[in-house]
Amino acid sequence: MGYLQKDQAAVNAGSMADIAFLLLIFFLVTTTIVNDKGILMKLPVKNNESVDLNQRNVFTILVNSKNEILAEDELIKFDLLKDRTKKFIDNNGANPFLSDSPLKAVISIKTDRGTTYDAYLKVLDELKLSYNELRAASLGISLEVYKNLDVKNPEEKEMLDQARETYPMQISDAEPLESY
Repeated sequence: MGYLQKDQAAVNAGSMADIAFLLLIFFLVTTTIVNDKGILMKLPVKNNESVDLNQRNVFTILVNSKNEILAEDELIKFDLLKDRTKKFIDNNGANPFLSDSPLKAVISIKTDRGTTYDAYLKVLDELKLSYNELRAASLGISLEVYKNLDVKNPEEKEMLDQARETYPMQISDAEPLESY
């Protein structure tokens, strides 16, 4: 006698593909993708023309592989960078070794390939702070008030524009050096 085969229970897989696609769509819609902001800087317009600068108007900052700062070929402590930068920018021709005016002053940052990203960002933040302090002082307000000015308010936007015209932020990020 042969064995009688019973009907085995079967799973209907016809709608499995539909369920899988619905789950995929659900996870695609509900998942948020983290957006890294990086360094917020406005990049200059691509210009193939070379610009001739009077060396007097260029403040050179080198950050070596040991994260030491050389401002105008002089080793300085990080704490002095902001004051040296402000003095250079706001010279207005008084000292023949510093910039002619804030409009002509350019800050040039060069790094070594071994410079840490953290050191570079700290230097960049100090330079931006220098400009912001000068701008706030030109408006006769504190740095905290300056930082909280609202560009949507027409009066405050005009103040910001005036300060930016007086002290345009001109920072040149030069190619990294192999070593020095």
